[in-house]
Amino acid sequence: MADRRTKRKPQFANGQKSKTTRLSQTLIRERRESVPRIKYASDLPIASHIKRIQQLLQSHQVVIVAGETGSGKTTQLPLACLEAGYGVEASIAHTQPRRLAARAVAQRVADQLDVKLGEQIGYAVRFDESWSRHSLVKVMTDGMLLAEINRDRELRRYEVVIVDEAHERTLNVDFLLGFLRRLIDKRPELKVIITSATIDVESFSRHFNDAPVVEVEGRSYPVSVEYRPPEDDLESTVFGCLEEIRNSGVKGAKDVLMFLPTEQEILEWSNRIRRRIPKELEVLPLYARLPPRDQQRIFHPTGKQRILLSTNVAETSLTVPNIRFVIDLGKARISRYSARSRVQRLPIEQISQASADQRKGRCGRVAPGVCYRIYSEAVYDRVPRYTDPELKRTNLASVLLQTKHFRLGDIRKFPFLEPPDERSIAQAERLLDELGALEDGKLTACRSILD
Repeated sequence: MADRRTKRKPQFANGQKSKTTRLSQTLIRERRESVPRIKYASDLPIASHIKRIQQLLQSHQVVIVAGETGSGKTTQLPLACLEAGYGVEASIAHTQPRRLAARAVAQRVADQLDVKLGEQIGYAVRFDESWSRHSLVKVMTDGMLLAEINRDRELRRYEVVIVDEAHERTLNVDFLLGFLRRLIDKRPELKVIITSATIDVESFSRHFNDAPVVEVEGRSYPVSVEYRPPEDDLESTVFGCLEEIRNSGVKGAKDVLMFLPTEQEILEWSNRIRRRIPKELEVLPLYARLPPRDQQRIFHPTGKQRILLSTNVAETSLTVPNIRFVIDLGKARISRYSARSRVQRLPIEQISQASADQRKGRCGRVAPGVCYRIYSEAVYDRVPRYTDPELKRTNLASVLLQTKHFRLGDIRKFPFLEPPDERSIAQAERLLDELGALEDGKLTACRSILD
């Protein structure tokens, strides 16, 4: 690991002084003294781009970092900010789209700096948080940062905001990107880093006044793709892949990550696999509702070969050690609003090419890997390149309610990356009026729907 001391934070290009929090000078001194020695993982591709990113942060408010899976952007960017002098007078906010990822990222960064989780490196997710007044970096879900906006309209407790995995385009991410687009005009000293897979990066740059883009390569180990559409039945095809993996002759760790669409299917496949494989193999489930203690088991190999069964929570941000093989059934639950039935549904659908590529990238981080796709190459070729942004798949009445809840102003003027059309907005307003959720454009007692 590369070991560096932190630098004094650079002066702003416009000569303005920092206007962040109202921390006492004593606390600022304590925080400065608590900054750990920065240790980079020098084997990660992003290591060679750190200096460039720091230089761009000094001269620009917003920097876009586009990195392939395994580039190290999630864990190393907070360290780059700390080394550049940020995080002392106000903290560094680092957002993740999922609770599991937020906890895991915070733990990895704390481990890399040899500090206790909850001290210099903290985290906050719904119903669980660990941070202190000395926390220089706070890793949190994007929803938690949005919730802070109601208490701190200009996010003065932060001097850097890192929005990770922005390409997922969840509703919370789109709200954050719009809010930050407004905020940078009010706070010229605020620094923003948007990270994304190499997916439509230009749109993020345009949204932030042609912000500079740093492209980071991924891991160099090759991952071959094997298409295995079920010929007889799904079960025999999957077990055929598992048998092939067991007899592959691969030396060292050869853990398997298998993607399934639902928690129920994970439990069913777990039982099937346990009945048919040797006991020396370990089967571990992973899904959003799994208790945190059980989720953490995936990060601690026991020496046995493991088969991890996961929903799409393992698709991004998580670095699971020893994964050499991926089995991808190509399905996921994707929330969609049905205008006909006026109901938000969760159908199981074929994933996009981008999601399939993200899943493939879960292996090949420490050695060559193999991704078995349990569908044909023709299916991959005909699915959309990207999953639609959640804003386009969500009942706009719900979006309008959240806009009011977060006090983001007129939805027509909010700087969404891709604004909804006027007709849809008008329909949403009529529906909320009919339901009694809005009165003169303001939330009524129905705001409890959001809580």
